[in-house]
Amino acid sequence: MAQIIDGKALAAKVKAKVTSQVQALQAQGVRPCLAVLLAGDTPASAAYVRGKEKDCAECGIESRVLRLPEQVAQSELLAVLESLAADPAVHGILVQLPLPAQIDEQTVINAIPPEKDVDGFTAENVGRLMIGEDCFAPCTPAGVIEMIRSTGVPMAGRRAVVLGRSNIVGKPAALLLLRENATVTICHSRTEDLAEICRQADILVAAVGRAGFVPGDMVKPGAVVIDVGINRGADGKLHGDVDFAAACETAAFVSPVPGGVGLMTRAMLLVNTLRAARRAAGV
Repeated sequence: MAQIIDGKALAAKVKAKVTSQVQALQAQGVRPCLAVLLAGDTPASAAYVRGKEKDCAECGIESRVLRLPEQVAQSELLAVLESLAADPAVHGILVQLPLPAQIDEQTVINAIPPEKDVDGFTAENVGRLMIGEDCFAPCTPAGVIEMIRSTGVPMAGRRAVVLGRSNIVGKPAALLLLRENATVTICHSRTEDLAEICRQADILVAAVGRAGFVPGDMVKPGAVVIDVGINRGADGKLHGDVDFAAACETAAFVSPVPGGVGLMTRAMLLVNTLRAARRAAGV
């Protein structure tokens, strides 16, 4: 029977460490500050932003939420970003996605200075991740790596399979696993013999956005399974991409949904914000 990777407990440890380091930084006269830009007020986005405000407050990080109307012009949004970029008291900038249809997402993201891009989505940070330079890694993949590390299973030399090739999770997760010296395969909708490839994975990261996409017979005995999927089922409950009960019969470690990667994503945003503040302060 698999051990459950407790995302709540792991996130609490990360947040406790961040809190301690924030207090040390405040003693030097610097209070880390995260600015969040929210265009529109869709329920899911609003809930995410409230969660980020709560996390910041718990750790002593200042949060500024700038709420813009759904009909905001791109030029207006870019002007707000420009003012945040120029504000030395703001260390991290996050644009809540998705943006309204009239906004070009990548143009907006690339308007964030790389040193304040705590989501790790700007072209410069993505490029730095690709070539192995120091950068802000996207929060969800960074959280995935911390969850794998928490199992004590070494990543070096292991066969890792990432299901999904999104710019937000799949691709950066693969790059971070490569940094850990894993042998990485990325699978997607056109991958042939998908089930067989997954059965070879010592580490399986599922990020396809389809509930129950990974049945138990696609999991290698003794594998580490990280479920990134968050899917709302007909029952109104959240479900992962992995058949959790079946995976628990085969894998050595499995992350649950909810209570897994989502909590670590939020925790890694705090880590990146603290890091941005320390860099700005030169400490």
